[in-house]
Amino acid sequence: MIAVLIHLMLTFAVLSLLAVGGGTAVLTEMQAVLLEQFQIGPAAFLQAYSVGQLAPGPNMTMVVIIGMQIAGGLGATIVGLSFFAPSSVLCFWVGRCWHRMGETPWRRAVQDALEPISIGLMCSGVYAVATSAISGLATAGVAIAAYLCITWSRINPVYVVLGLGGLGAAIEQLRPAGL
Repeated sequence: MIAVLIHLMLTFAVLSLLAVGGGTAVLTEMQAVLLEQFQIGPAAFLQAYSVGQLAPGPNMTMVVIIGMQIAGGLGATIVGLSFFAPSSVLCFWVGRCWHRMGETPWRRAVQDALEPISIGLMCSGVYAVATSAISGLATAGVAIAAYLCITWSRINPVYVVLGLGGLGAAIEQLRPAGL
């Protein structure tokens, strides 16, 4: 059990430091690592991600759920600390240095270089979640409906996610096995 906890700590600390632009940036790598090393499949990953999106606070609280699935309460605690502490310390330190640099050309060059990297990593994370969630025409229809409701209406996205998530669950329950 100690080896699993150490492995969890190191895995999520590295993911934390790689999360350039936010937690979404490492979703693809996190999904691959969890499947390969901890046998957390796409469905379990998607469920944890969904709960993390709906829970108050940072959307990456999903890592705590994953830690709980792998190693119980102690695993949840270790994964939570390992994922949030390193990036928080790094952001604090970089923020202090960043502020001291003022508007130097070097600072602007670094910012310009990191923007497309962050956007690309976030798009990769969205793609990883979408490919896990969309499994056929019905789920594609639900995803399109959610997108349209969120972008073209004033409906609170939480209600859209809950409502269409319930619809998607109902569709999955009614779908014949094997389809």
